[in-house]
Amino acid sequence: MNRYGPKASKKVGKAMHEYKRGDLKMGRSGKKVKSRKQAIAIGLSEAKRSGAKVPPAPKRSVSRSKRKPIR
Repeated sequence: MNRYGPKASKKVGKAMHEYKRGDLKMGRSGKKVKSRKQAIAIGLSEAKRSGAKVPPAPKRSVSRSKRKPIR
């Protein structure tokens, strides 16, 4: 079974196209997007908002340095 739906791949493709042309901008700040990963993330978040099939983001674990020390 596919992880992403066709609607999601269209949104990501559109975001990548804008990124390559230099037209893709970030949310509130309106700054230009400079990284490819960021462009993909914007496309996926737009797809999620429009109801496309997108899997949930992976769960992040807290690193050892951020945990409370054991006493």
